[in-house]
Amino acid sequence: MELQHTEIEARVKQFWAENKIYQVEIDTNKPKYYVLDMFPYPSGSGLHVGHPLGYVASDIFARYKRLCGFNVLHTMGWDAFGLPAEQYAIQKGVHPAQTTAENILTYRRQLDNLGLSFDWSREINTSDPQYYKWTQWIVTRLFMHYYCKDTQRARPIGKLVAHFRKKGSTGINTANTQKQAFSAEAWTAMSPAEQDAVLMNYRLAYRTLGYVNWCEALGTVLANDEIVNGVSERGGHPVTKREMYQWNLRVTAYADRLLESLNTLEWSESMKNLQRNWIGKSEGALVRFDILGNETALNVFTTRPDTIFGATFMVVAPEHAIVQSITTNEQREAVNDYVTYVKSRSDIERQQEKKVSGVFTGSSCKHPFTGADIPIYLSEYVLAGYGTGAIMAVPSDDDRDNTFAKHFNLPIIEVVDKSMHPADTTAADKLGKLINSDFLNGLEVKDAIKAAIAEIEKRKIGTKKTNYKLRDANMSRQRYWGEPYPIEYDADGVASCLPMAELPLVLPDLADFTPAGNGAAPLAKLQNWVNEKEGFRREVDTMPGFAGSSWYFLRYMDPHNTENFASKEALDYWQDVDFYVGGSEHAVGHLLYSRTWHKFLYDLEKVPTDEPFRKLVNQGMIQGISQFISVKMGEKTVDLHVPINFVNEKGRLTYSRFLDLQKEDRRFAAINDEAIVWHTPADSEMYANCRAEVEKMSKSKYNVINPDDLVAESGADVFRMFEMFLGPIEQSKPFDTKGMKGVEGFVRKFWQQFFDANGNFSVSDEPATAAELKVLHTCIKKVTDDVQRFSMNTCVSAMMICVNGLKELKCNKRAILHQFVVLIAPFAPFISEELWHKLGNTGSVHRDGQFPLCNEAFLVSDTIDYPVQFNGKKKHNIFVPASATKEEIEQIALNDATIQKLLAGATPKKIIVVMGRLISLVV
Repeated sequence: MELQHTEIEARVKQFWAENKIYQVEIDTNKPKYYVLDMFPYPSGSGLHVGHPLGYVASDIFARYKRLCGFNVLHTMGWDAFGLPAEQYAIQKGVHPAQTTAENILTYRRQLDNLGLSFDWSREINTSDPQYYKWTQWIVTRLFMHYYCKDTQRARPIGKLVAHFRKKGSTGINTANTQKQAFSAEAWTAMSPAEQDAVLMNYRLAYRTLGYVNWCEALGTVLANDEIVNGVSERGGHPVTKREMYQWNLRVTAYADRLLESLNTLEWSESMKNLQRNWIGKSEGALVRFDILGNETALNVFTTRPDTIFGATFMVVAPEHAIVQSITTNEQREAVNDYVTYVKSRSDIERQQEKKVSGVFTGSSCKHPFTGADIPIYLSEYVLAGYGTGAIMAVPSDDDRDNTFAKHFNLPIIEVVDKSMHPADTTAADKLGKLINSDFLNGLEVKDAIKAAIAEIEKRKIGTKKTNYKLRDANMSRQRYWGEPYPIEYDADGVASCLPMAELPLVLPDLADFTPAGNGAAPLAKLQNWVNEKEGFRREVDTMPGFAGSSWYFLRYMDPHNTENFASKEALDYWQDVDFYVGGSEHAVGHLLYSRTWHKFLYDLEKVPTDEPFRKLVNQGMIQGISQFISVKMGEKTVDLHVPINFVNEKGRLTYSRFLDLQKEDRRFAAINDEAIVWHTPADSEMYANCRAEVEKMSKSKYNVINPDDLVAESGADVFRMFEMFLGPIEQSKPFDTKGMKGVEGFVRKFWQQFFDANGNFSVSDEPATAAELKVLHTCIKKVTDDVQRFSMNTCVSAMMICVNGLKELKCNKRAILHQFVVLIAPFAPFISEELWHKLGNTGSVHRDGQFPLCNEAFLVSDTIDYPVQFNGKKKHNIFVPASATKEEIEQIALNDATIQKLLAGATPKKIIVVMGRLISLVV
């Protein structure tokens, strides 16, 4: 009987839906297991074959855990707010709510086609007011809390206010933007607006004036990772630095805890190191350099205070607040021109720039030890957001400082002798002995660092300090399609939260999504909405995309709760995510922010665990095989991407398909015949050769493959197993559909095991033989071991070997095939469900089956196959009882008819038996 996958899939999907096979509830009689995928942004282009890689792998694991008796939470939702939908709305005049809803329907249909076992009754959408009500609530809690370093916990801001009333700022140890000193009397004397400004210095969600990446064309602030080569990643628009009031999340308060608890997680070391490096904890000293002729001073943080005697110039970030006050009249024009230039540069560009640039301010500062004058420069390689925004430059021990010094002909003083260390020692290595450094001379670097800090503190020119590369997260977006801030301002500009009763603050309908101008967000156009409450005005900025995705995994636990983001019962049962699967591109942003939000909720005793994601696996990228054709354009020959569906299996573009391509693709419309090299074989159609290359799969490269097409052609089970068979989940690999035929053949071969030559369902109830049991249980052992290691490709390989082995044995035994149906069920959910019912079972294999256990006894053979060597060359094989002794094996060998024939009457000089491996006769 032929495998009709389309009919089977339709029938099985209906059965799953009608019987709510994957719907899950709290069941305290079962252990819980939470398998989560990073939820997608539903773009208009839908899924390509690269997207399901992680979804299929996690689905296999979720199904495996269900069959092992776990109560599995596995669901899906939509990261639905964001700039792409808004840009599309601006261009097409379609409301982002409409396009988002349409895109979700497409994604949902495609995911269902793949047989993913999501509990769709728990589906969430971050743009749904009933969801973002709780996003807004969490933000109000962040606004109403500060971080106490003594207790290492978030605490209500009211407790800090009570302390200010009694003692002012003395005796507090908090995370804050800048140090402040005031008395209780001074606090009491402050106006509400002044008190509000002070509290913003401590709140976990706070508003402040700062430099941001501003994109005028998009009308919004962009994060560093949204900028490529100085322009916006989306649209390629210019980006400049601009000073604006922005909401921020004080993730820096949790830096130490974010670092420490990484050690408790089952994540790859590479992923942990990405987070460690982004947080960038470093020990050093904060040192004061007095500016000559100026009442202010430059404070710099350095991890190498031992090299202070090698500091020959200072470098300040061009956007530093001190720049204008230290710039002399003679240098004013040059400095202003340079500051304007740097405003057009992203932080990433500035850090990666190889070309030296900078300008002298005209001012100098005094070296705190030698008293020498040190010139102060501006340069883009120093960022205002890192450290203090100023550095002491030591060109002898820092490569960028060295390049800068040589470019501007500045002194270089050697202060570390590395001659006793290997030749490959770099300037950054903390090795060597101090020279030309006064009281530090002769000390090893590590000892010199301690001595330098001690002397700095003794002279009261600085302090020992721990610094972090991590910066607070910008949480303001000047756009429409995002969560409205539940914040309002009174007549004095004092910010306050909306009460719970007024949440959700629903995003109002808006026809024109373009910015309001001068940096104002689109919502500023709705003055009736902004000033709806008398005496107050609403915040018009909206939240960034990461707001809704920083806690979504908690909402899945109890998605329809109207009283809380999730009930205590649900949170205590599901606890945290046991297994999280997603792309490594979210290694820093999403994971860092999610961990911070979770730790904050843990401080508030709203969640039972300190970390949200216990185990994490990052799937690799599925790459496309692009096709190029060489086209002569004027004097140049260029390679153009050819849509892969126009190229045949021989890598050729036939002339008839070229004519079709000209009608469909404007890039080829004006290309004439002479621009392409054509081959004219006598026995086939004229064609041009294409060149194949593996690239990232994307629409712009015309190499996207729609999974719907492959599922329609070969079936979802084949598609799922082929994606797994491509290689290890974590590795990137090209997607070549040629390999699907092999997997399709395996699935059909498995199906045919259940039918006789006439296509009738035929399964025998005879007992299984030892050989059949060995083949099956060898596979069970391999699959069980490998699925737990998330090695899905080797699981598929083991099942292929098993099916081939059973076919050779002509096995159609129920005792064997029934167990194999359950074994393959996580990988091939449709065919396994169909066969489960054909075997006479009720319910669903995915809910009522039990994953087979390996019986090691079946793996032990009664006989051993011994190769027989004559003078070192293999001549024969004999089967010997596994229990035979060495003497018995020798006798069996000598009595074997074939061996007797090979001996031709001779007597072996020696018989060597290597137990379990071989028999060697010396003749």
